[in-house]
Amino acid sequence: MRTISAAVLAGAGFFSDPTFWSDFSAARFGPAVVPFLAALVCTTIAVLPARWLAFRLGAVAHPGERRIHSEPTARLGGLAMYLGFGLSAALFSTNPATLGLLLSAAVITTLMVFDDLRGLRPILKLAFQVAASLLAIVVFGITIHFIGLPGGHPFVLVPAVAIPLTLAWFVGLQNTVNLIDGVDGLAAGVVAIVAATLLLAAINRGETDIVTLAGALIGACVGFLFFNWHPARVFMGDSGSNFLGFTLAALSVLSVAKGTVVLTLIVPVAALAIPIVDTAWAIVRRRLRGRSIATPDTEHLHHRLLDFGLSPRETALVFYFGTAIFAAVGLAIYGHKKVLLGAILLMMLGIVIIMLRRFRRISRG
Repeated sequence: MRTISAAVLAGAGFFSDPTFWSDFSAARFGPAVVPFLAALVCTTIAVLPARWLAFRLGAVAHPGERRIHSEPTARLGGLAMYLGFGLSAALFSTNPATLGLLLSAAVITTLMVFDDLRGLRPILKLAFQVAASLLAIVVFGITIHFIGLPGGHPFVLVPAVAIPLTLAWFVGLQNTVNLIDGVDGLAAGVVAIVAATLLLAAINRGETDIVTLAGALIGACVGFLFFNWHPARVFMGDSGSNFLGFTLAALSVLSVAKGTVVLTLIVPVAALAIPIVDTAWAIVRRRLRGRSIATPDTEHLHHRLLDFGLSPRETALVFYFGTAIFAAVGLAIYGHKKVLLGAILLMMLGIVIIMLRRFRRISRG
């Protein structure tokens, strides 16, 4: 208990650091507030019509497809998130690339609705991901054009390098988010945390347009979580997970384009460290067993945590805390290391408390 109390006091001390409140003042969050609220309200309103449409069209997850629900659950929550984000971004974003982002995101969201309806072959899903990504990259120019390190001279990437690099980023994030969408509230919450990380980095870089778009994405995720938190009344489906991964990829690329510094990508990579490692291990695991990398299994980290005895809510919270810890490490690039260390201590404390609750249940049982 002394260790825990010390961690709490240390974290509280770090957050009392006046540099935190001066650098992340309410005024600097201002551009994100209205887009956040607009996306939240619009998504919340759109979820119920999307749920009705899913039952009408047959886009329904039946009991047995997931181990954590016992009745048919609508899949098309991704449509509500796209509508919430899209409306907010269209109204408040001044970035000229926003239209291309929204059109490309509409393409991948719509194409993946067919997967939620009928279930598509993995190769066709990959083709859809590549097509939508190339639309954003080639047609709308959402591309990593430069690469460089702090203090060095950035150099221009030729299209033969820039396009494959950006394509791998888009497709990789779509599949990463898709593979963690296995527990109520998990994917939407993790993406909200990563989007908040991008927002904080954008505030430090003075990227008001990225702050606006990140705020809208957070609002869409939070609005959806009202219905997706366990026990979920609606799932996002592949249309939702691909929309979220695609949009995260686009926001991070747009942010990089403003700074020409490759280290900018470390922030979303660090924040997504747990899902990325889990996805990479799933690929290796399936190949070692001679199975297709697209073959689903129940050995992802969130499945392991459920088997360990955590509830769906606790599993989601562990992922939230873990994502936030790695996000804080990524944000340390932009300064505030002292404050972020305090945040890490508090989030680690949260994981410890969840684990203690689990062991306490076992001892009582």
